Amino acid sequence: MIRVGILGEIGAGKSYVANNFGYPVFNADFEVSKLYKKNRKIYFKLNKKIPKYISTFPIDKTQVTKAILSNNSNFKKILKIIHFEIRKKMLSFLKKNKNKKIVILDIPLLLENKLNKKKDILIFVESSKKDINKRLKKRPNFNNKLLKKFKKVQFTSKYKKSKANFIIKNKFTKKSVTVDVKNILTKIL
Repeated sequence: MIRVGILGEIGAGKSYVANNFGYPVFNADFEVSKLYKKNRKIYFKLNKKIPKYISTFPIDKTQVTKAILSNNSNFKKILKIIHFEIRKKMLSFLKKNKNKKIVILDIPLLLENKLNKKKDILIFVESSKKDINKRLKKRPNFNNKLLKKFKKVQFTSKYKKSKANFIIKNKFTKKSVTVDVKNILTKIL
């Protein structure tokens, strides 16, 4: 099995690129949303650590946002609980797809949480700052302060780019991404 990790800035289009490969994708952001909506154990763990903010189930993302923005200690508590669970979900995904030729790991903190392996193929999704900002502002839950907090726990784009085996320049057109994805698949298969 070839593991392909997708790297890039928040809003660069990592999930879009991941889904264009046509292979099973582990999308960490989607899994986190599911944890908040469906996992009572996560609710109880978060409620125990930060009861002032996490007080109802399913967990509303606005509660999480308020907790994160109130102080760094809350942010660290949330990250610790959530990342432990995401690691388990990723391992389950890998087990389930062990006979697939390729799997795609769309995990924003892939390198930061040491979820990658030495043999993984890493792809950096590069987009212009202008395009990223335009896309982020369209998100219904866009919060600039929250975005800055998340950026602080991430490695720089320059560092991620230096670790990548390939770079996809995402111009937010299907054609540009499709051509790059096909070229990469030709090289790694």
